[in-house]
Amino acid sequence: MSHELWFRTPAPDWFEALPIGNGHLGGMVFGRVADERIALNLDDVWSGDGPRTLDVPDGPAVLADVRRLLLDEGDRLAATERTRALQGPLVESYQPLGDLLITASGAEVEDYRRSLDLRTGIAAIEYTQAGVRFRRAAYVSAPDQVLVWTITADAPGAVSLTAALTSAHPVESSVVDTRTVGITGRAPSDLTIEYRESPDPIRYEDGRGIGFGVVLRAYAEGGTLSTGAEGITVERADSVTLVLAAASSFQGWSVAPGRELPLPDAVRLVDAVAPDKLLQRHLDDHTALYDRAGLTLGTPVDLPTDERVRAVGAGGNDPDLAGLVFAFGRYLLMASSRPGTQAANLQGIWNAERRPMWASDWTNNINTQMNYWLADVTGLRECFDPLTDLLEGLAASGHETARILYDAPGWVSHHNADLWRATWPVGAGGDDPVWAMAATCGVWLSAHLMEHHRFHPDETWLRERAYPILSGAAEFVLAMLVEDGDGRLQFVPSTAPEHHFLLPSGEKASVDLTSTYDLWLIRELSANLTEAETVLGLSSELAADFAKAVERLPGIGLTDDGRLLEWPTDWPPSEFDHRHQSHLYGLYPGNQIDPARTPEWADGARKSLALRTSGRPAGGWTSAWLIALYARLSEPQKAADVVRDYTSRLVAGNLLHRDGDIFQIDANFGLTGAIAELLIQSHTDVVRVLPALPAEWPDGSYRGLRARGGLSFDVTWRNGEITEANVQADRSGTFRIALGATAEAAEIELAAGDRRRLV
Repeated sequence: MSHELWFRTPAPDWFEALPIGNGHLGGMVFGRVADERIALNLDDVWSGDGPRTLDVPDGPAVLADVRRLLLDEGDRLAATERTRALQGPLVESYQPLGDLLITASGAEVEDYRRSLDLRTGIAAIEYTQAGVRFRRAAYVSAPDQVLVWTITADAPGAVSLTAALTSAHPVESSVVDTRTVGITGRAPSDLTIEYRESPDPIRYEDGRGIGFGVVLRAYAEGGTLSTGAEGITVERADSVTLVLAAASSFQGWSVAPGRELPLPDAVRLVDAVAPDKLLQRHLDDHTALYDRAGLTLGTPVDLPTDERVRAVGAGGNDPDLAGLVFAFGRYLLMASSRPGTQAANLQGIWNAERRPMWASDWTNNINTQMNYWLADVTGLRECFDPLTDLLEGLAASGHETARILYDAPGWVSHHNADLWRATWPVGAGGDDPVWAMAATCGVWLSAHLMEHHRFHPDETWLRERAYPILSGAAEFVLAMLVEDGDGRLQFVPSTAPEHHFLLPSGEKASVDLTSTYDLWLIRELSANLTEAETVLGLSSELAADFAKAVERLPGIGLTDDGRLLEWPTDWPPSEFDHRHQSHLYGLYPGNQIDPARTPEWADGARKSLALRTSGRPAGGWTSAWLIALYARLSEPQKAADVVRDYTSRLVAGNLLHRDGDIFQIDANFGLTGAIAELLIQSHTDVVRVLPALPAEWPDGSYRGLRARGGLSFDVTWRNGEITEANVQADRSGTFRIALGATAEAAEIELAAGDRRRLV
């Protein structure tokens, strides 16, 4: 099993640096010897000065116009344009924090090696200078909430360096004490998103915006240590440890940030650490979480990771690299999403730009959801917590948005969210409704809560945290359903996320009656609400009314050539090879399409995929979705082809997703979740082990992959055949388990804590 990324050279740019983090504080380690840079982020340093007001005075009247245009006049173009009046402000942007710069002079470097050990969470370099062997290591501790950087040498007095803090934001430097320096500053109080032009796009105002403080403390063995305006200088030491802490003035999404700069909070963090215990406390925390699950494919390959990526691009086969991609996704979620932190955003917690692509926000029409596909199935239960926190904030904020825009109860969240929990269609009238007018993103997000409960049954959590969100989403959807001329209920306005259709005039529109995507979501929400109430012993009028309403929804339609419809009319798509697969939601991540139970829908999904994949090569997160869809259709070869294509085209040498100068972490997370879907599936009443094993992975094993119902599996296979399989139950029950893609399921009774060998 591969746990290490390694390289023969430093990172040439930010995209190739090595990510470290604890969910709150993140760093990108370049691994340079003479002028090391660790780019820093803090998950709650964003632009903006508190929550904004949604100023749409006539939302219900606009909604009535849209419904009239669609239901009475059939004017999709006018309806699309009318929804612009529902748009609120654009989202704010996630910000860089600063840089830790470490300079050191010396002779030419030999025998250089740069690495990231996924199992320990340590990024390191080793090199020789003038006959002395040096090792540098960096990690971010979750228990102590600090970044730690160390340098050691195999000769005494060989370490001399200067360490300093800088930032892209205006900052003031200070000397805190004889071994500690700091900087303070503020993020922009207002910022224009990167895709909009502005003569003054980044705006700072005195006393406004989220404030931050960063402190750096040095510990040297031997030599001398001094602090000053230039930072910390160490001369002729045996070893040096740097401890960095950061804090922000963010006090919650619903209030303005504190006005005092929080340097004292950062100082308290470094004051609290015990330097001699930092490493062990970090290792105990990190390895306990990482070791819960693992995947071995083929035999280990001891070559630099970037060389392996290039070899796959040249046509090579490297199953072990696919295993490393899987492990890297788990590592990244551990590093960017921990209890008490913000949820992993579009770039996790790593961002170098003040105006990052798409604001590095939470994009809730696939990307945020994909970030968490892997959490439950790969044993990272705690890493899911920030998503629950995010949904609770969106539900609270979205309650007002539902009232203002739609005069509806419950809560709504559209396609973009930020630190201040924006839930409205963004754009202030200037964004295309094709992405802005997506009123069921909260419904999709709420589905993750029920899935989390299925993997980790917990009635208290379901009752106190998940059920209020599910029921609020159901209240909103039920209120938004209106009757059409045929007596059916329609969710209006509806879209297929980010995809236009072409009208007979040749013009593009995006708003219509209920899209297939929304049908899947609404049907699923009703089922989830009913299931939650069954578990909790409830029987509400809301759930009963919702179930009756679902019976009046339009059916899932097929085109004349057998594909699943994307819109209620078989409109020509603006892009037949569009990146979103939203009309296939019922196949994955939903569970309403199944080759055995709904063969006509499954065939429609296959035909839809054939068209969707017949044009441009897939992008990063699209690749992840395709793999999962093929896994559900039991087409492992097609899935393996996408894995190979993704690895050869769409990753940097460090395996982070990269498409030119675009980095989105959803692809990394999605690949891990999708690979798991090839190895274990539990979305039906049968847990199927190795349901879609690619032929090019004939030998392998995994441990700790989880199934719904509270089960954990360890499995080994040789020549494509299972040679050993063990299951462990968190709770008592009778389970149906099938070993292999076509094997019959066997009923197995397990008590809580039981471990049973199946083969």
